[in-house]
Amino acid sequence: MRAVWRAARAAVRRRRLQTLVIALVTLTSTGAMVVALGLVDAASAPFDKAFAAQRGPHVVAAFDPAKVSDAQLAQTTRRPGVEAAAGPFAQATIDLPRDPAEYPVNGAITVVGRPGPGGPVDRLDLWAGRWATGPGEIVVNRYADWGPGDLGRRVQVPSGPALTIVGLAFDLSRTADAWVAPEQMAALHPTTTQLLLRFADASSESRIDANLASVTDGLPKDALASSQSYLTLKQAISSSARAYAPYLMAFGILGIVVAVLIVANVVGGAVVSGLRHIGILKAVGFTPGQVVAVYLTMISVPAFAGCVLGTVLGNVLARPFFEFVFTGPEAGVFHGSVGIPTWVNALALLGMPGVCVLAALAPAVRAHRLSAARAISAGSAPRAGRALGIQRGLAGSRLPRSVSLGLGLPFARPGRSGLTLAAVVLGVTTVTFATGLATTMTRFGEAGRDAYQVTVYATKYQRGEEIKPVHSDLELQSLLGSLPGASEVTARADADVRIAGTTQKVTFEGRRGDRPQLDNVLTEGRWMHRTGEVVAGSGFLRGQGLEVGDHIELAKGDRREEVTVVGEFMESAGDLIATDWSTMTALAPQEQPIAYHVKLSEGADPAAYATAAAAADPGINPTPRGPNTIAQTIIGSATVLTLMLAVVSSLGVFNTVVLNTRDRRRDLGMLKSIGMTPRQVTAMMVTSMAVLGAVGSLLGIPLGIAGYHLVVPRMADAVSTSLPPYMTDVWQAPVLVGMALAGVAIAVLGAYIPARGAARLTIAEVLHSE
Repeated sequence: MRAVWRAARAAVRRRRLQTLVIALVTLTSTGAMVVALGLVDAASAPFDKAFAAQRGPHVVAAFDPAKVSDAQLAQTTRRPGVEAAAGPFAQATIDLPRDPAEYPVNGAITVVGRPGPGGPVDRLDLWAGRWATGPGEIVVNRYADWGPGDLGRRVQVPSGPALTIVGLAFDLSRTADAWVAPEQMAALHPTTTQLLLRFADASSESRIDANLASVTDGLPKDALASSQSYLTLKQAISSSARAYAPYLMAFGILGIVVAVLIVANVVGGAVVSGLRHIGILKAVGFTPGQVVAVYLTMISVPAFAGCVLGTVLGNVLARPFFEFVFTGPEAGVFHGSVGIPTWVNALALLGMPGVCVLAALAPAVRAHRLSAARAISAGSAPRAGRALGIQRGLAGSRLPRSVSLGLGLPFARPGRSGLTLAAVVLGVTTVTFATGLATTMTRFGEAGRDAYQVTVYATKYQRGEEIKPVHSDLELQSLLGSLPGASEVTARADADVRIAGTTQKVTFEGRRGDRPQLDNVLTEGRWMHRTGEVVAGSGFLRGQGLEVGDHIELAKGDRREEVTVVGEFMESAGDLIATDWSTMTALAPQEQPIAYHVKLSEGADPAAYATAAAAADPGINPTPRGPNTIAQTIIGSATVLTLMLAVVSSLGVFNTVVLNTRDRRRDLGMLKSIGMTPRQVTAMMVTSMAVLGAVGSLLGIPLGIAGYHLVVPRMADAVSTSLPPYMTDVWQAPVLVGMALAGVAIAVLGAYIPARGAARLTIAEVLHSE
């Protein structure tokens, strides 16, 4: 084995370029594989993983402290079926001022007195700062858009103490909006007692109800004020998170396949290109088994080093990348659960070297059977066969000789060319899929963006005090329309109503003004024209099993109104119905507009308009419209993943050209000796890969389109919405031409550098041993 190690070590040193290519490709491929498997893992049931990691409660129960004591509640946690419990905790509701400029959360928030973030149930993830340990301190829930910049901010409780934010925690189960130390709760006047329960069997709503009934059995009547099942929460929270899963898993699977193909191509080609070296080793006395061991060791050293470095690099890049990918309204679902699990690192460290060994083993075993003379001859003689016949056929064409020779080169090594072609096909598939996804998400993000640029809230809170508008409703709408830059103004009022005969709550939205459709995109039917007509969101219609044309009876208090659904608009929220002002006032006559949406003239500055509106009435709060973060996140992450896989595919082409150059050194010398210029050599080598790129485009584009039609509808279904046809009609002729060029671009970029290196070879350098 000492001789085997010395021969392998000498080969590693001598073949520096090959060693570097193997290490670089395995490093990049392993890093891509680590990130890809991490994405697949993170995108698989994200809510369940995060919920299990935080030991989330299967039921959040609120009890009336006037009817049941903490001691009685503590006894119920020992009932059969209860796996673990936390509490009882005092719970209070406080009203924060409705001022978006001051607080990310408006209106009533739930505050719980809790001694710490840990415990047997609902282990909170403390993002920043520390836990509240004394009076005057509060920790806020990260999911409600509080950020690190809010640390140190003072929250004034109406008719209560001022609390300083000392920490940000994330609670997936949303058991509270904020927490304080237990001794602080007396000043907040708690009205309920919270109990967090985990059950041994919580597989269905019926099992949860049975377990909760067992817990409350024997307690005073009406002691249980309310309860929330985690299954309801799961459906509400994870819909947006599920939208990420299909496309992330698609990229993850593509990344794994590309990585394996590239590594197999690189390692197998390295062994085949070394047949002459194998013959020399046999000539000097190495046994066939020792020869195989030399080559496996020679391949394994840089491959293993690349795998180790790639695993480290994948872990380093994964965390910030996942934070970027999972930025959005439901980012907290993934926080604490995303990352590279141990099994991924183990698979990368063991699996990728295993792929390298298997890729090297097949050609090494073939070389094992060759005699020394045949191995030396196979490694030094020029290859004929199919490539020579094809090149002779191409020579009769009118193509330039460098191009005709290049077109025939891929047939000299059909196995190597096949693996390279597969990598290019997957690269084109990725680019095509990502382009379609980005186009759809861009149109989704821009849908209705021109409907209005500024939202003017019809109330303002400043330092805990409400400031009312100086103008009345209609006066304010007229004023906003008269300010410089204003083009259209639409008033909006919201009311919580019920579907008659049920407890199902619905957000009823009345609109009045120039653009009653606002930014909603119609997917079916039409907009309302008369009293009694409504347009409903896709989520609401799917959730209620309704269609356009159906009738619904809505109730608010003692008023009832039958309405007709005349249209469906793109909306994932499951409880939104829009109507005109006359229908709104018929059902809820006391409601007043809560906001006015202003469309500006072309070129008008939203910030300048907001400043002018605030000066015109000190009781309003104008806010310029922000970007669509979900669309930006998907587009940005898809772009990064596409570039990563395109680079890996280009490395596979790079390796193929390097190996082809090594195989064809004698041919290149002979061609140069009869007058071929360096530019023609470069053109020949680049052409040999460009043809693979062109074929890869023809095969990869249909696969990418198929992947798009498989993934995008599932993303829409995950958030219970429908996409209008113009958002998914993305495959126009200019786009397809661009996709066709993607494969050629990947091949040319990967081939150019080694082709230039081949062009610089001198005749003497190539033919010195002849």
